[in-house]
Amino acid sequence: MAGYEPRTYREGAMARGLCGFEVKLGATDLQVWAERDLTREARAAATEARRQVEEHTLTRPEFLRTLDPLEATQDCPPVVAAMYAAAMVAGVGPMAAVAGTIAEYVGRKLLEHSDQVIVENGGDVFLASAIDRTIGVYAGGSPFSGRVGLRIPAERTPLGVCTSSATVGHSLSLGRADAACVVATDCALADAFATATCNRVCLDEDVEPTLEWTCGFDGILHTLVILGDRLGMKGVLELQPIRQ
Repeated sequence: MAGYEPRTYREGAMARGLCGFEVKLGATDLQVWAERDLTREARAAATEARRQVEEHTLTRPEFLRTLDPLEATQDCPPVVAAMYAAAMVAGVGPMAAVAGTIAEYVGRKLLEHSDQVIVENGGDVFLASAIDRTIGVYAGGSPFSGRVGLRIPAERTPLGVCTSSATVGHSLSLGRADAACVVATDCALADAFATATCNRVCLDEDVEPTLEWTCGFDGILHTLVILGDRLGMKGVLELQPIRQ
């Protein structure tokens, strides 16, 4: 969990009515919006979340490396437990859920101080909002990149919106999708399934079966896949054009 990359996709991002600020700790690079500046509280929560993960990897190094699910150890801390659980359902390694899980941990802590909170961590978003919001989808060189988003009704929040990509960023992917975006009832589940979904998409003909597969699991609300000039989605949300 070292070094972070510039988040160029954040340029122009905004959250109406909320105060925005950033928190950076190693690979954890958060863009946060809340009803007031909660930088200190967000940093403390992120520090604690990272501590739980880092200390666990010292006692179980395979947690950090494996691409397959692992059985949870006894008495593991809550951040780690959420990663184990989500990865087991999605069929991926626990670290596939780390960014989303940390985003939700920080977001839940900030909800103690603010009724509305948005935490974005490397394309993985925890959202709790009193109004409808549109989450844009960044998909690298695809013509859809930055031009479409998912409309999230306020009454469905809090939830997680997580995106994995084989062509953007440094995360390992076994597929070729420019973006695999999963909306779920929690961020750990959304993050794990974003990775699993992206892994399954290599060709155009993979898109529809993968959408069916992902949306067949409890807790998955919506899935969107972008592969070049191909876009497919399935679920309960509406696609929203974004003006540039």
